[in-house]
Amino acid sequence: MPLFAVICRDNPGQLQTRLDTRDAHLAFLKAQPGLRMAGPLLEDGEMRGSLLIVEFDDLAAAQDWAAGDPYKAAGLFQSSEVIEWKKVIG
Repeated sequence: MPLFAVICRDNPGQLQTRLDTRDAHLAFLKAQPGLRMAGPLLEDGEMRGSLLIVEFDDLAAAQDWAAGDPYKAAGLFQSSEVIEWKKVIG
């Protein structure tokens, strides 16, 4: 099954939105059996985005799943991209 990288950048100055929505976001992630890896992107030691590696049948399924992220619903993301990813090392 293919892997996909979900790369999201936060809107500037939205750390509190991220913190307020974090529990719902983590519950969303934990409910996805295809989640392989996840964590925040950091700038100057502050969370300012997300990187997720997920396994789905196709790009459309990965995009549909990513669209349901509570962070996205809260308006946290300035940009969000889902792209097929190939694991080479690790």
